[in-house]
Amino acid sequence: MWIQLLGFTALPHVGGIWGGFITRKEVKTWYTTLKKPSWRPPNAAFPVVWTTLYTGMGYGSYLIWKELGGFTENALVPLGLYGLQLGLNWAWTPIFFGAHKIKLALVELVMLTGTVAATMVTWYPVNRTATLLMAPYLAWLCLATTLNYCIWRDNPETKKD
Repeated sequence: MWIQLLGFTALPHVGGIWGGFITRKEVKTWYTTLKKPSWRPPNAAFPVVWTTLYTGMGYGSYLIWKELGGFTENALVPLGLYGLQLGLNWAWTPIFFGAHKIKLALVELVMLTGTVAATMVTWYPVNRTATLLMAPYLAWLCLATTLNYCIWRDNPETKKD
């Protein structure tokens, strides 16, 4: 069980590490040119927050997997939604920082937030602790969505003819 625990807990970090390579360059170049709201968290907060959130969601997914007896038919929806939200989570960074598509990143973030909420709904009857481990993530996504919206609103995309 230790191997599964470590695997489930580490899995979300894979996308975080991959996204970090994209973000690292863009934060110092393109991102500095954007108008951002005064209330945005400092850049140094993001790696700390995401490490904590990835660890919590990963451990929560392990609790769900364990409670439902592995990858069973009963686990299909709760773990399927979890996998979907994880994929959406990993996709945001290349859209926003890689492609500089602020509006598309906002749409994607709204879909991610809804998928996380749906994941939590399916997790609640299975394991409340796992669900509560996702609550800070959902709260952070609400902040991130608002930040993404403000950046989109304050930085109109130039039209290409």
